[in-house]
Amino acid sequence: MADGISSFWGPVTSSHEWCEKNYAVSSYVAEFYNTISNIPCIVLALVGLLSSLIQRFEKRFSVLHLSNMALAIGSMMYHATLQHVQQQSDETPMVWEMLLYIYILYSPDWHYRSTMPTFVFLYGITFAVLHSIIRFDIGFKLHYVMLCVLCIPRVYKYYIYTQDIRAKRLAKFYVATLLLGSLCWLVDRFSCNQIASWPFNPQGHAMWHVFMGFNSYFANTFLMFCRAQQREWNPEVVHFMGILPYVRIKKPKTQ
Repeated sequence: MADGISSFWGPVTSSHEWCEKNYAVSSYVAEFYNTISNIPCIVLALVGLLSSLIQRFEKRFSVLHLSNMALAIGSMMYHATLQHVQQQSDETPMVWEMLLYIYILYSPDWHYRSTMPTFVFLYGITFAVLHSIIRFDIGFKLHYVMLCVLCIPRVYKYYIYTQDIRAKRLAKFYVATLLLGSLCWLVDRFSCNQIASWPFNPQGHAMWHVFMGFNSYFANTFLMFCRAQQREWNPEVVHFMGILPYVRIKKPKTQ
């Protein structure tokens, strides 16, 4: 939110600013809270990545966790600078991440193993090139929503076929954090004029980042459980220090 303060990064060139005063906390960070609120996503993605690597899950999950980290870092760059190029470093990984989710959700039943990863890779590269040349706004949002909608039937199928109560709870946490995060995003986006008159700013967009960090972690953990079931790895949802859920597997000795 522009407030007349001189900008370390130069004039704002991004297509969006959010309901946080620019450079109010630091002269080097445009939107301070919207920047640091991506840290939980990075930490949770790192936890998921370590779990995936240590237990030797399929590489797709390591890439998925890395994509979550890349998205969070890109978002930090965007909100710290409010520059168009850095905005692309936020939006492009959003699409890449959804393409990975589509691949992980649909690939188990895809009969031609090489076609889906090839298509997803080429689609992601093509989008990145076009996005660097053409400024999408409404088109980007509609495209992203379309990719999200494609995931819904498959996620629902996984949920109804999963009998494990703890795994189902992960899916419920995923939905809950998505709804809460979306509410925060909508309030911050469309009620900024009202928020400006409040005695404090609830930092709705920053809360969106926090909720979506947990949302991605719950989604990834649920998908890891479902995939481990498909591979007959005897998965179970356990909790680190009794708090953070993760999937523990017991692979057959032949694997």
